[in-house]
Amino acid sequence: MFGDEMLKTGSNEMELVDFRIFKKTEKKVYEGIYGVNVAKVREIIKMPNLTELPGVPAYIEGIFDLRGVVIPVINLAKWMNIVEPTSEVSIKPRVIIAEFSGILIGFIVHEAKRIRRINWKDIEPASFASGSGSGTLDKGKITGVTRIENDEVLLILDLESIVEELGIYSPKIDFDIDDNKKVRGLALVLDDSSTARKLVKDALEKMGLTVTEAKNGVEGLERLQELYERFGDNITKELRVILSDIEMPQMDGYHFASNVKNDERFKSIPIVFSSSLSNEFSEIQSREAGGAAYLTKFDASVFYQEVLKVIEAHSKPAK
Repeated sequence: MFGDEMLKTGSNEMELVDFRIFKKTEKKVYEGIYGVNVAKVREIIKMPNLTELPGVPAYIEGIFDLRGVVIPVINLAKWMNIVEPTSEVSIKPRVIIAEFSGILIGFIVHEAKRIRRINWKDIEPASFASGSGSGTLDKGKITGVTRIENDEVLLILDLESIVEELGIYSPKIDFDIDDNKKVRGLALVLDDSSTARKLVKDALEKMGLTVTEAKNGVEGLERLQELYERFGDNITKELRVILSDIEMPQMDGYHFASNVKNDERFKSIPIVFSSSLSNEFSEIQSREAGGAAYLTKFDASVFYQEVLKVIEAHSKPAK
């Protein structure tokens, strides 16, 4: 695992690998500042010797063997449709080896700069207009933005979308459920990705639950307050489960969970974390934050079984 120490659970902070992608324009070379969560980074290496693959998109530079694991390598500049400078700047290419939902993939960057520790409240959702230095990059590929020194903007890239584009990982969305196994009540879903929220919402509704949505931890706490005003102390009977992502702007899933578990009104409501962070530290942090389960890949059948198990355990009277 890349990085030396775990962030304290509930600190609402994240660590980012700050890396650079240089873009050549007619007038100058622009230095794009980007980031990816350290928790998703296995290691950063110098450019290895790559084996090219025929018939693949141009941004797939090839594959290489990393200690017995064959890893595809993506040229981020090409994926972002950026014209790379050839001689205007000195590029020190590095490959960031990242892990998403148990899948390893390499990303070529022009320079790996440093590790930054940033509070989630300082990260804004990517709801800006084009022209923030991202060139032709689709703003849907950016999960958040934050200001750094000299009032420059760091863009947090959604590298998982590459994995999806390549078809390396696609969620299994079908599962069967008996009517007598359906669950009644409410579920609260937190995720800054509308696609991910819909995936989870559809599965929960198929289970029989009515879903309330939130885009981050701040909104999640607002939804909880609204539900409490509606149901009062019966909220623990009505709200059967909370499904939360971990990486969210303004307030992450761990910090949200810590708030819930420290509130007498809500602390008995079970929380299931659903994230692409597939590492031991994230699972440990989820337990420390009060999570009843931790899911990485979205497999609807596994999702159903795990969520049902959590709800049934919560429903049993205390001994």
